[in-house]
Amino acid sequence: MERLIYGAGIFILAIALSACGEQSRNTPADSPGLPESPSGEPAAGTSREKSFGELRENLVSEGYQVFDYVDEKTGDTVLMQQYFMAFLKRGGSRSQSQEEADSLQQLHLAHLGRMYELGYADISGPFGDDGDIRGVTIYNVPTLEMADSLARLDPAVRAGRLEIEIHPWWAAKGFPLR
Repeated sequence: MERLIYGAGIFILAIALSACGEQSRNTPADSPGLPESPSGEPAAGTSREKSFGELRENLVSEGYQVFDYVDEKTGDTVLMQQYFMAFLKRGGSRSQSQEEADSLQQLHLAHLGRMYELGYADISGPFGDDGDIRGVTIYNVPTLEMADSLARLDPAVRAGRLEIEIHPWWAAKGFPLR
């Protein structure tokens, strides 16, 4: 079972890594309890690329924290955006039966997949050790409160099997992971 859980986590991480660039954001009508998703970038091939100024203005108008700097080596202007890194920690309520734990894990993975599909989370995945910090999710939302609310919708968090610790984190907008 542990190999299945680890494999599912790696699968989610692989999906996130393969699409780590700009995403279109969609909010289906059947998403109760989720805040309305910001407009984000147009889907590839559906519209022209936004200019640096348009991207910056769009992010600021949606409430994101940003700043930019000029890379001395390349002369390029780099746009930095604040994201929120949620550490998923071992929770205090881990006395579920194996069947309940397995069910919660499936619901947990579905929640993370949904956050990714809706454009709220850019990447998620488990850590490779058996420590108290079980995994991480990077939320691409304007506020800490919104990231916290989304993370707390996770069924494993609601059941107390996982706890959330969230920190603001800055990264260059549009740079891929390598």
